Amino acid sequence: MERRLAAIMAADMAGYSRLIEQDEDGVLARQKDYRASLIDPAISKHDGRIVKTTGDGLLVEFAASQDAVRCAIAIQTEMRGREGETPAERRILYRIGINLGDVVIEDDDVFGDGVNIAARLEGIAVPGGVCVSGLVHETLSERHRQGFQDMGRQRVKNISRPIRAWQWTPEKPREEVALSDAARQQHVRFARAADGTQLAWASLGRGVPMLKAPHWMNHLDFEWHSRIFGPLYGELAERFQLVRFDQRGNGLSDWEVEEISENAMIGDIGAVADAAGLDRFALLGISQGSSFSIRYAAENPERVSCLILLGGYLRGRLERDDPDQRHLYEALSMTIRDGWGSPNPIFRHFFTSSFMPDAPPEIASSFDELQRVATSPENALRIWEMNARINTTEVARGLKVPTLVIHSRGDRVAPLDEGRLMARTIPDATFVELPGNNHILLEGTPDFERFLDEIESFVAGVAG
Repeated sequence: MERRLAAIMAADMAGYSRLIEQDEDGVLARQKDYRASLIDPAISKHDGRIVKTTGDGLLVEFAASQDAVRCAIAIQTEMRGREGETPAERRILYRIGINLGDVVIEDDDVFGDGVNIAARLEGIAVPGGVCVSGLVHETLSERHRQGFQDMGRQRVKNISRPIRAWQWTPEKPREEVALSDAARQQHVRFARAADGTQLAWASLGRGVPMLKAPHWMNHLDFEWHSRIFGPLYGELAERFQLVRFDQRGNGLSDWEVEEISENAMIGDIGAVADAAGLDRFALLGISQGSSFSIRYAAENPERVSCLILLGGYLRGRLERDDPDQRHLYEALSMTIRDGWGSPNPIFRHFFTSSFMPDAPPEIASSFDELQRVATSPENALRIWEMNARINTTEVARGLKVPTLVIHSRGDRVAPLDEGRLMARTIPDATFVELPGNNHILLEGTPDFERFLDEIESFVAGVAG
C-alpha cells in the first residue's frame, strides 16, 4: 500500500436510471461518445488518472487540485453546449465532486477519507455543476475562485464532521446576500441532546436573548448566504441576541438519528438553551416551530419571557377536520419519497410554491436548493410525518406566557384560520394579520418590515 496526497474527482450522470429507462440504447451511445471525444481526453490533458468507472460515472486521481478543477469545468462547459438542445427530461448532465486529501493506493485503486468526501460532494452538486471542498477552493487562483459560490458547511452522509463546500455552475452565479457584520462573525458550535445527538447552534448579536425553534428545513451556514433567511436573521441579530440551531436530521446537526419526534424537538430546544447559557429568553417559533415553542413554554414557563409565533399552527395536516388536507398530505408524502433526492427541482418546488407563492424565480430557486442540501429524502419524510401529527391545542389553552401571533392572510402552508385559532386558544395572545401570501417573509415586502416592527415593540414591552 502507498499513502499520498491527491485530488480526487468523483463524477456521475444525474438521473441515470430514469434516462436508461426512457432510451437505453440512445443514452449509452451518447455516453460512449462523450467519454471518447470529451471526458477521457480532458482528463488526459490535465494529467489525471482514471481509477475506476461505473455504468454512469468514474473516479479520477489528479496530482494537483487546480488540474482537477480545470478539467471538471472544461467538461461541464462543453457538456452544456452539446446537450443544450436536448429536451430537459432527456438531457445528460454530470455531477462532479472534488476533494484534496490523504488517500491510500493499493493495486491501482484509491481508498480513504479523501475519496469518500469527493463522492459525497458529487452527491450534493447540482446537475451540470462542480462541487469542491474548502481545501480545494483555497488552492485555486483568484480568477478561478470567482466562479464558485459558497455553500457553507455541509453535513454529508457517513462523514462525522461538517464539510465546507463551494459550487460552480455554467450559469452566472446567483447574487449572494450581503452579510451583516453579525453574520460574518457566526461561529457554529455543538450541543449534545439527551440521547447523544449533536446539535449545531450559533449565537449572534446583543440584547434581549431570542432563541429560534426549528422549522421545516434548517442549515446554519446556507441560510446566512440565502436571500430568503439571510436578511431576516441579519435584522433580528441587529436587535436581539439571536440563537439558532439546526434541528436533528438537518443542516450541520447529526443526520443519522434514531428519533425524530416532537418530544425530541422539545428536549433539543432545552439542550441548545443550556449550551448558549440562556436562563430566560424570548422564543421564536416559525411554522411548526410554533407548536414546539408552545409546548416548551408550557413546560418551562420560568425560562420563556415571551413567545413570537409566525405562520404557525396548533394542528398538523392530519389533525385538521379537512379531507383536502389529508389528500394533500398523502400526495406530498409520495412526492418526498419518490423525488426529494432527484436532481430535478420540480419535486421540491411543490413545497416552494406553497411557502412563497409570490417569490421571484431566483428566490424560489434558492429555497429549492436549501431544501436539497439541508437534509436527506429519508429525514425529510420523517420530519414531514411528524409535523402532520402535531396537536398542541390542549397545551395552548393552559399557556401562561405573553404571546404574539403573526400570520399572513394568504398563507397556503398554514391557513389563516389556523393562525386565528392559535390566537383564540392561547390566553391573552396578541394577533397581527399581515396582508401578504408568503409563509416565509421576504426582504423588501411590507410584511417583512411590519413583522420586525411588531416583534421589536412586543419584546420591548415584555422586557420593560
